Formats: sequence, C-alpha cells, structure tokens
Amino acid sequence: MKTLYIRVLRVLRGVLTRLGVVALLERRSPRSRTATWLLSLLAIHDVDALVRLDVAWWTFDSLDRVQAFLAVHRPGRAARVFEWGSGASTLWLAERAGEVHSVEHDAGWAQVLAPRLPGNVDLRVVAPVPSSSPTVPSAKPGHAGLDFSAYVSAIDDVEGELDLVVIDGRAREACLARALERLAPDGLVVFDNVDRRRYVEAIDAQVAASGGRLQVVVSRGLTPALPYPTRTALLRLSRAGSRTA
Repeated sequence: MKTLYIRVLRVLRGVLTRLGVVALLERRSPRSRTATWLLSLLAIHDVDALVRLDVAWWTFDSLDRVQAFLAVHRPGRAARVFEWGSGASTLWLAERAGEVHSVEHDAGWAQVLAPRLPGNVDLRVVAPVPSSSPTVPSAKPGHAGLDFSAYVSAIDDVEGELDLVVIDGRAREACLARALERLAPDGLVVFDNVDRRRYVEAIDAQVAASGGRLQVVVSRGLTPALPYPTRTALLRLSRAGSRTA
C-alpha cells in the first residue's frame, strides 16, 4: 500500500508540474502553509526536494513555537540541541541552533543524510543490538528482539545541559525519561507523533512523577509529508505545570 501511495504521488507530481501547479505552489511557499504542505506530499521520498522546503516533520504549530523558542533563547549563545531520529528536522534545526547532536539507528538513512549536513551537526549511528530480552525495547512493528539501550543512552555522550531535545526516533518512552534528566532549566522537549497511546501514557507518567512541574502543550494539525493531521507535544519543566491541547 505504501509503495502504491508513493507511485501515485510521483505520477501526480509529474502531471501537476506539466500543468504549472507545482511552480505556483513553490511561489506561494513558505508564505502559505497549505502550499508548503502540498509540496511536501508531492516530494515524498525526494530528500533534496523536502530539504528545500525547510521544515521539520512536526505539526506546523509546533514548528512555529520551536522557532520562536530558538530565536529568543539565551541571547548571546545559540541553542544546544540533541535529537533522537535524524531527517528534515536535523537540517531545520541546524539553521536555527548553534550545535545539533543527532542519533540515528538506521545506518542506511544516515548515509543518505550525512552529505547534506552542515558543519554544526554531529550525526552518529547507534544501531540496536539483537537480544532475546531487550532492556530497552521498541514497540514499533518489526523491531522485536532488539535492544535500544545504547541508542537511548547516547545522549550521555554529549556533555553539559541541553536547550532542546527532540524525540522522534525509536524507544521514545525511554528517551523521554532520559531527556528530562539532561534538559536545561529553561529547556524544551519536542515529542512527536503523540497520537499513539503509549506515548501519551509515557508523558502522563512523567507529568505525575514531576509533581505537576512538567508543562505539556499538544498541538494537532497539518504536518509536512503526512496526508493526515497528527499531534506533536512540547514539554517544559517549571514550578507549576499544566496540560493543554
């Protein structure tokens, strides 16, 4: 089904290109989020076309919030970023942060992405280890019998506090707990795809453990490269927390 979807979109892009529709959308993007979103759908599996759109694959609302956070955060010192799961977000963040440390579990994808990365990005491949009883498993289909312990703990190889941590890879529940331990006092966590119940439960558990200090804002809406609305959560620690949607 996925292969058919990609083929259909590629054929559609060819037709719309000949009709001049793609050129029209490109002129309207990035001023029009709808145009950017449509272009991202037509550029599926075209890495360079997606990079040119200059968007991370989070909801557009969360993109605006993170951009504002990075723009005003700690004047005089650009933000230090760590992310689990590399991709469009890695390049988007590199344009707006001082340094980006990205950990990827898929060596093949990392090879595709690496030549496109600027000098302020450190991309590491930390593959899962086969195990009959994983200490840190992933619930994603096809990942049974793999231990992501080293992948999750890779954040500890980066010294100092982190201003922004992005959770958009594997074993996200375990990544969240580790991210909050390394976050600067005024830092921010981006947790993508929180439509999934296990992710919501992981966030709720951390809110409870924080005694209400963990603030969670969940935005739902259009997301680049996805044909349906999704949710991205932004988390911050404070003296008094609340959850909004």
